[in-house]
Amino acid sequence: MRVLERGPSLTDQAAQEIRARIVRGVFQLGEPLSEITLANELGVSKTPVREALMELKRQGLVEVHPQRGTFVFEMDATQVRKLSELRAILETAALKLAVANDAPGLRTRWQRIVEEMRAALAEADAERYRTLDGEFHRVMFELADNPYLLEAFDLIAFRVQALRNRLSLDPTLNSTSFDEHVRLAAMVPDSGSIDEIVDLLGRHIEWTREHYLVELASAAETVSPARQKQRRRADEA
Repeated sequence: MRVLERGPSLTDQAAQEIRARIVRGVFQLGEPLSEITLANELGVSKTPVREALMELKRQGLVEVHPQRGTFVFEMDATQVRKLSELRAILETAALKLAVANDAPGLRTRWQRIVEEMRAALAEADAERYRTLDGEFHRVMFELADNPYLLEAFDLIAFRVQALRNRLSLDPTLNSTSFDEHVRLAAMVPDSGSIDEIVDLLGRHIEWTREHYLVELASAAETVSPARQKQRRRADEA
C-alpha cells in the first residue's frame, strides 16, 4: 500500500514565509502586520494567513492586540537584559564545548564566515551581513555537539536575530561588530586556557545589549507620525 505524501499546507507555507521575513528583518520589531496585505502578497486567502499569524503568536514572533491588530513582537529593556543574560550563558557553554571538541574546525569555519562578512560590508549588504552574524554564533552550537544546548538556543535565536536586525541598520555599528568577530576568529586556542576568548564573547554580547537599550530609549522618546499611521492602518485591516 502506497502512503500518500503531503506537502506543507498553505497555513504552514504562510507561517514559514512570514517567520522568515521577521527573522531576516524585512519586518521590524513592532511593525503592524495586515492580513489583507499579506494575503495579497502571498497569493492566498486571508484564512491561511490568519491561521499562520496565530501559530506565530504561539511561537512568540507576533503579538495580537484586540481592537488594534497584529504586530511583530517587541522587547522592552528588562526583556533585553534577561535575554542577554541567557544568551551569554548558552553561548559561553557552547564556545567552551566547541573549542574542546574541534578547535581547528571552529577557527576554520569562523574565518570563512568572517571573510563573507567582510564582502557583505563592502557591498553594503546589511541583510547578508546579519545573516552571516547569526551563522557565526550558531557554529559554536553545532560544534558543541550537544543537541539539548542547541535546542535551548533555538528557543531564543529569533529574538537575538531581531536585535541584530535593528543594530545592522547602522553601518558604524556593523563595523564595530565586524572587528569583534575578526578578533574572536583569531583567538580560538589550540589548547590551554580559553578565558580570553570567553571574556571577549561576553563583552561582545554585552555590547549588543547596551546598544539596543540605547535604540529602545531613543524610540521611546519619539513615535514617528509614519509609525502611528502604520498602526492605524493595521487596526483598520
